Amino acid sequence: MDSSPRNPQDLRASLDSRPSVSSVDDSEPPGTRRRSKHPGPPSRSARRARKPAASRSPRRRRGGFPWRALRLFLVLFTWMLILGIGVVGWFAHDLPDPEAEARVTRRPSVTLLAADGREIAAFGDLHGETVRARDAPPALIRAILATEDRRFLEHFGVDVWGILRAMITNLRAGHVVQGGSTITQQVAKNLFLTQERTFRRKIQEVLLSIWLERSFTKEQILTLYINRVYLGAGTHGVDAAARRYFQVGVRDISIYQAALLAGLPKAPSRFNPVASPERAHSRTLEVLQNMVEAGWLTPEAAKAAAAEAPNAIPGIRRAAASTYFADWVLEQVDDYAGARDRDLIVQTTLDLAAQQAAEKAVTEVMDAEAGSLNAKQAALVALNFDGAVRAMVGGRDHGQAPFNRAAQARRQPGSAFKPFVFLAGLESGLAPESRLEDTPITVGTWSPGNYTKRYRGNVSMTEALALSLNTVSVRITEQAGRGHVVKVAKRLGVVGDLAPHPSIALGVFEISPLDLTTAYAPFANGGQAVAPYGIVTITDRDGALLYQRQPSGDRPVMTPEQIEAMNKMLEAVVSWGTGKGAALPGKVVRGKTGTTQEYRDAWFVGYTNATLAGVWVGNDDSTPHEKRHRRVLADAYLATVYGDAAVRGEGAR
Repeated sequence: MDSSPRNPQDLRASLDSRPSVSSVDDSEPPGTRRRSKHPGPPSRSARRARKPAASRSPRRRRGGFPWRALRLFLVLFTWMLILGIGVVGWFAHDLPDPEAEARVTRRPSVTLLAADGREIAAFGDLHGETVRARDAPPALIRAILATEDRRFLEHFGVDVWGILRAMITNLRAGHVVQGGSTITQQVAKNLFLTQERTFRRKIQEVLLSIWLERSFTKEQILTLYINRVYLGAGTHGVDAAARRYFQVGVRDISIYQAALLAGLPKAPSRFNPVASPERAHSRTLEVLQNMVEAGWLTPEAAKAAAAEAPNAIPGIRRAAASTYFADWVLEQVDDYAGARDRDLIVQTTLDLAAQQAAEKAVTEVMDAEAGSLNAKQAALVALNFDGAVRAMVGGRDHGQAPFNRAAQARRQPGSAFKPFVFLAGLESGLAPESRLEDTPITVGTWSPGNYTKRYRGNVSMTEALALSLNTVSVRITEQAGRGHVVKVAKRLGVVGDLAPHPSIALGVFEISPLDLTTAYAPFANGGQAVAPYGIVTITDRDGALLYQRQPSGDRPVMTPEQIEAMNKMLEAVVSWGTGKGAALPGKVVRGKTGTTQEYRDAWFVGYTNATLAGVWVGNDDSTPHEKRHRRVLADAYLATVYGDAAVRGEGAR
């Protein structure tokens, strides 16, 4: 197979070399004869013309069926051609300028800065080199072609046979197991188009692919691909990925490492060795087998390459501090700054001292207690009262599990939802001193009980919240109205599938730690609803301002009387209630604990005079853990809230 790309000029030259054909015909129309000035004897046809009409045989006239069918075909063909041109024009009128996009040989970088201006993370191939396809290791190119597009050097941008083969394979399997996109189509999609799945976008992808094949050589297209493809862990391009995963430039990678990189485009977030070394190895073995099937690697060489696995990744560098926060912020950059056509600098809200205290708290507490608690994961988020995220810990180890439990995990809040129930009670006429019955209750067929399995009889509203009495929470919900409880929670910022079921009183729905903690902000900041945010400004490398966060304005959701009442009850929770492990002598701490059924989720959300924080402890698979969670949560919470404050000599009121 000729590996050199076909040049469109060669085809054009071959077309121009065809022999010319005369475009003018001087001959007389058939069946005609010029009249002579001296006519001779009448011709046979003339003699036939003088015969009576009845004696002449019928003849097919020029205006018969074949001519009418031909004219109809020509008309239809013309209109179909016009319609086709119009359709193509409609799909192509808003296409981006491919030449301008193709001139960019790397994805612009994004640098994140902490609140004090120190760099906390960088994404993109800022430190990666642009590599031409001809200079890349042959094993890498063969691995990519064997896995992504074996007919790359033969097709015109769209592999018709590949599409048919994928359709047959998928029909036999009963689900999608193979795609038909070529490398050229992937370049068109990733460089010029959005990721939306629509018929219009697919047609545009095909048009751009054909344009790329006519405008660039195969090597140029492959060069664009290897330098712009996303390969996981924030890397774009093969050199950046090689440096991230193997700590060497792409020119120095082995066959196994080349196969690993070639296998990443299918699912870079799942198959990269930072997220899952096991899945990365399994995918690499698939790529090595693809190379064998394509005839570009012998079975013996593939086996030898697979044996490199233990030494192929010399140890992934430990993720930098605040990586969970960096991932969360990066997902929002494009929404605020638009398409990334330049290097960006993002000023964030992260407080490095608070972040370090949060990470230390989660690590030390979970390392000491997780085994006995049977709880393997934790999440923590700390906010300013205006919603600015000061610290975020999405799990115990980002390198092993990059899933951000602080922002992405949705778990039942349990009793941590009760402050919103009690606020609804205040709005329905109750007060912290109001007396309610802590006795067994049944709503329909549902009979909830208390956490301790004991009942205290007549109690005040403050006692009920401090001791987290389920029966009283249900009674308040029924008195205030389930629909009203849902409205109050949403007004303060609780998001999720809140339905007016009786169990809403006990927090039986799902929410992320970030969203639940943010919804506590009105209790702490004087009754103003806020939204969590991590980006303050976005500029380019030249200092041009692309985005600046504007104050959200006043959004009062509580009256001063309600704020005072809620603070009084939440202070009691920490002073002598279920959250007393978070109490500090001479300091005011307010908050609420939360536990779900069978101790699947454990929460503490609380605040001092300056910081609001929420902690979650549990297991990703929702398996139960021990009930001694409150002390662990309190320790983590205190370390977070006061870790940086102690450095500055500050404290809570």
